[in-house]
Amino acid sequence: MSVLIKPLVTEKISALNEQGRYGFLVERGANKVEIKNAVEKMYGVSVESVNTMNYQGKRKSRFTKSGVISGRMPSYKKAIVSVADGEVIDFYSGV
Repeated sequence: MSVLIKPLVTEKISALNEQGRYGFLVERGANKVEIKNAVEKMYGVSVESVNTMNYQGKRKSRFTKSGVISGRMPSYKKAIVSVADGEVIDFYSGV
């Protein structure tokens, strides 16, 4: 099972890409060392630092014939990875 789930491609993260920082959705039980090793192995870059954030899933509710159904979206963990100067990760190479 891989530590990295998928790269984050948002407007805010894309602005950080110019500074050598990249965002990933990662497994909730992964630590910073595992994330660093997975990024270095998958993309062939040297990672300088890893910052992680845990997010609680958002509450959702919808109205149906039988009444209101309430629930919660799944929780997730996000990692911001800083790579060494001059190195880049190209997410769009396989498109």
